[in-house]
Amino acid sequence: MMKLPQLLTANKLKTIAIIAMFFDHFIAVFYPHDTILGILLRVPGRLSAPIICYFIAEGYFYTSNKYRYASRLLLFALVSHIPYNLLFGFEFFQATSVIWSLAMGLIALIVIKDDRYNRFVKVIVLLLACFFSLRANWNYVAVLWIVGFGVFRNNLKYQIYSFVIIGLIFHLIPTFVNYGFNHSVYPHWYQMAFVLAIPFIAMYNGKLGKKSKFSSLFFYVFYPLHLLVLYFIDKFTTLSQLFGN
Repeated sequence: MMKLPQLLTANKLKTIAIIAMFFDHFIAVFYPHDTILGILLRVPGRLSAPIICYFIAEGYFYTSNKYRYASRLLLFALVSHIPYNLLFGFEFFQATSVIWSLAMGLIALIVIKDDRYNRFVKVIVLLLACFFSLRANWNYVAVLWIVGFGVFRNNLKYQIYSFVIIGLIFHLIPTFVNYGFNHSVYPHWYQMAFVLAIPFIAMYNGKLGKKSKFSSLFFYVFYPLHLLVLYFIDKFTTLSQLFGN
């Protein structure tokens, strides 16, 4: 595997991920999906989920209290639930945000890496985590990515192999089975761009970057906050009409 310069700290990569996520959600809400430009504009957003999953797994190894870390994710999943459903028009029990998938992935990783549990228990917990994430954005794909990144930590080649294989089998193939390449309302071929996250992950230098209470909190608060901001823009402005959506 080609060696890339390791220029990016964790904070820089997380910033790239949240910018890509905000842009992707903006396009998803305000721009038509049935145009070539609309599809191409969804490509940068494919960076977000893989990078965030990678750092959920990294967080497992750096946090002093893994269960508190999981509890914090679960709390923000609950906080983000209503803003996510409001923005994307889901009913209360119809769907939930990616934060829930991240929490399920972290819980699965915690159990899998704990030598107190036997292999049977680990498999059952992983399956349950995948099951309980079915209604969430990125569902069990995020769970499996987190586990793959965590299990193969310190072996970038195996991390990338697991990332691509999981993405292909559990994300791309089901997507095209369900929607095809030429779905008239919502073409999905931009999903193949998830592999663009690979060079960004490969450029991670293992350093956090500048640390502050604000930056630590910001990465959590930004998610539900940006959903609410986009929801109110959509509800109380004519921006969607401006873009023809």
